[in-house]
Amino acid sequence: MTTSMFSRIPDIDAAQSTAGPIPFVRLVRVEWAKATDTRSARWLLALVALSTIAMMLVPVVAPTTFEQTDASYLRVAALGLTILLPVVAILLLTGEWSQRSIMITFTQEPRRIRVVNAKLAVSMVLGAGAAVFGGAVAAAGIGLAAASGRTLGANLTVGAIAGYVLFVILNVFGGVALGALLQNSAAAVAASFALPAAFALLGAASPLVSDWIDMSSTWNWVLENDWAGHVPQIAFSVAFWVAIPLAAGVVRTIRRDIG
Repeated sequence: MTTSMFSRIPDIDAAQSTAGPIPFVRLVRVEWAKATDTRSARWLLALVALSTIAMMLVPVVAPTTFEQTDASYLRVAALGLTILLPVVAILLLTGEWSQRSIMITFTQEPRRIRVVNAKLAVSMVLGAGAAVFGGAVAAAGIGLAAASGRTLGANLTVGAIAGYVLFVILNVFGGVALGALLQNSAAAVAASFALPAAFALLGAASPLVSDWIDMSSTWNWVLENDWAGHVPQIAFSVAFWVAIPLAAGVVRTIRRDIG
């Protein structure tokens, strides 16, 4: 009996040593479920959809309030999407820290950078999917306007579509960056609304802030496909809102004690 028990130990050790890392695709699936497959996430995504549809009704019902062109309808969809979509991205990055379940995640996958990369991949898919949904809502709005007898300006170009998609993804990653940096859901959500509003107020008094930091100006150039003379300002604003806080957040995630 003793010989039989000890003879199996090498087999167990061999099995453990041959176990490979968790496939990255599986990590992405798990993070996607965290972002979309909970009751709160589904409600939040539903609100994102409803806010986009509600925003689209404004130029349809009140045509004098917005420029009646295809590109302007697409921009309205982008504005509707980005009211709450960054909050979804924030919760993806902060949920486990706020709920104190991050130890489970990093026990299953000790290489934290792989978890962060999976969250970034999900955020990209989320932004791209939202952009497709917003495009469908814009198309429906254009169809309703045409059905009412209005003639919309056909100014929808490849550049305008690319600017729209980039604007949506930038807003998603702005939320990702805040979530990664602050690692607290309430603080990051509050900051996502308070900081842009504060810099918009400062921008009203300072052209420097307005042209280089205030995302309501710099990112709006992206949405309007207005790159001429604005590339340095847009690049600086993206670095300020996305690249720098995201890099700092990744470093903090890798080094933070979870004990």
